Amino acid sequence: MKGIELEQLIEDIESFIIDNKERFTVMSAASDEKSLIKLKNYMRDKGEMYFKTSKSDGLKFLKDIKVNKCVKCRLSISRKQIVFGEGSPESKLMFIGEAPGAEEDNTGRPFVGRAGQLLTKIIESINLKREDVYIANIIKCRPPENRNPMEDEITLCAPFLKEQISIIKPEIICTLGKFSTEFIIGTDKGAISSVRGKEFNYEGITVIPTYHPSYLLRNPGAKRETWEDMKKIRGLYFKN
Repeated sequence: MKGIELEQLIEDIESFIIDNKERFTVMSAASDEKSLIKLKNYMRDKGEMYFKTSKSDGLKFLKDIKVNKCVKCRLSISRKQIVFGEGSPESKLMFIGEAPGAEEDNTGRPFVGRAGQLLTKIIESINLKREDVYIANIIKCRPPENRNPMEDEITLCAPFLKEQISIIKPEIICTLGKFSTEFIIGTDKGAISSVRGKEFNYEGITVIPTYHPSYLLRNPGAKRETWEDMKKIRGLYFKN
């Protein structure tokens, strides 16, 4: 599967089953090495089936098998829900934010609080609907008190985002704010105020950074600059 680390995914599935073996009757058939090999081959075939079927199935497989039970970092202790992402898997445009807030943690959906309502208006301003695009965050669990994500949390969680991007294959990524911008284009390009509205490249995908909606709520004067960024995105989106 291009763009997907299938072997790592299989290992994660295997670890999940072993860690929860009392819940899986299938483990009774995997008590010896030969049976375990058969199980791994079955899961490989299953993984191929999901990813070849559709992008939607690929995202569901990623969410259900790898993300929903994740306990890799400290954020899993305090979260209420995983906030995986939502929207059209077939979209040409993907928005990437930082991390869930309180409303997102309660609902399991990205960008549904005040900042999310503003993002919806921003999307609508370029003649698209929220369901036309795909929205995700680098971090899938809410940091306590909405603090900034820590470096190790980003390192552990970001592979999930990379797989989402690999499955969706958007033509345009709009990074929202400092953390998602630095993750996608690197930390050596300058502050968000100096890179916003410019075009960058991430694995063949056009990237245009802009301000995070929560920043716009605190600094409404920056909405004019964001509008300029979105007009550029609109031009690219409707180019063909």
